This record gives sequence, structure tokens and C-alpha cells, in this order.
Amino acid sequence: MTAKLHHTPKEAFGNRVRETITLEGRDYLLDRPERLDLVFNHPQVRAAYDSDCYIPFWCDLWPASQMLAREILDEPWDLNTHGDALEIGCGLGLSGIVAMSRGLKVTFSDIDLGACQLAADNAALNGFDGAAILALDFRAPPPQLSFPVILGADVLYEEFMTDACAEFLIRNLPHDGLALIADPDRVCARPFRSLLEQAGMTVKLKPKKVGKHGSKTKGVVYRITRGRA
Repeated sequence: MTAKLHHTPKEAFGNRVRETITLEGRDYLLDRPERLDLVFNHPQVRAAYDSDCYIPFWCDLWPASQMLAREILDEPWDLNTHGDALEIGCGLGLSGIVAMSRGLKVTFSDIDLGACQLAADNAALNGFDGAAILALDFRAPPPQLSFPVILGADVLYEEFMTDACAEFLIRNLPHDGLALIADPDRVCARPFRSLLEQAGMTVKLKPKKVGKHGSKTKGVVYRITRGRA
């Protein structure tokens, strides 16, 4: 298929709100658009919906991104092997920013260039200037795209996205690479593990739970390797 890319312009964001996410005693700052409905009313965003049914849901911070961020903090990174990372569907960039705080060099990618730009702004807000960005539709990636680490949160939200993400990892995760994909245990994501294992990849599931008090969201992080388990 042909890549379908979008660009939500900064003027569509309107007022921004700043959130503080505290993980293992460290605060991470994220700016996001205050209201998705106002973003959606921008003519360029409406045109993207008319042409591709595209809605910039990345304007919100989803629980799976915090699940992934916690897993990134727990991972014993070998920066000589796993120093460069690609975050797919980066949205506001929380997971990539947490990876940068662990010493990884991160490229923020999303189908929406506006998301990539805001993720880079959020990285700078946390002290990481000059973050690399890439407009990427992982359903139709460019040839020879390879990163030793691939990160993604809540990218398995429809059956066709589950299939596309699995195919992307099968084709692009190198030998001895590592992918961490977080999902709030959506029903449409259930085939993800078997698709990868049928292609000879090793998949381990780590249950996760995020939130406060009675509003916790349960999910899972898929830990995917192609070499040693």
C-alpha cells in the first residue's frame, strides 16, 4: 500500500496544557492540546478525516504509554547494542522521552508530522534538545528501515493495525533487536503474539497496570526479540 501521512499544524493545537507524569521518582513534563474537539475543527484536520478517516487521537495521553514507559525504566539497557530506538506512533512522546532519560538516542515517528514535532518539543521541555523525527506510516515503511530498538504504545487499536505492526516488526527488527509494544489488552490485539511467533520471533508478555485508586487500566507489554530470547 501507499503510505498515508498527515500533518496537524501547530496552530490547530490551540491552548496547551502541561501534565506532569511521575515515574520512579522522576517528573516528566508533557504539553498537549487542551481539547481534541477544537483540534478536529481545524480545516486541515477535517480534510484529513474526509480523505482518510483520520483523527489525531494522539493529542491525549493514553494509559498504554505509561505502561511502556515503566517497562523502559525497568529494562537493563546495553547501550552498545541497543543505543538507537524508533518510537512508532509516538504521539506526545512520553515513551521516547523516558528512553532518552535512560541514555537511548530516540527517533520519534508518527503518521502525523504534527505529533512528531510536538514530541520533539516535549523532549526539549525535558532537557533533550534536537530529537530526531520521522513521518512514518508503519503500514508502508520505507525500505531498509532498521533500528535495534522499536517502541510502541497503543498502536494495536484495530485488527488491521495489529496485522500491520506485526508485519513491520517481522520485516524491520534486526537480529538481536528488541521491540517493546504496550497495549491495554484490546481484543483486536490478541492475534499479535501468534503472528510474531509464527514468523519465528520470541514474544514474552508482561502484565502492567497503571492509574490511581479505582481507575487503574490493565494491559500488557509485548517483549519481542529475533535472536536470543
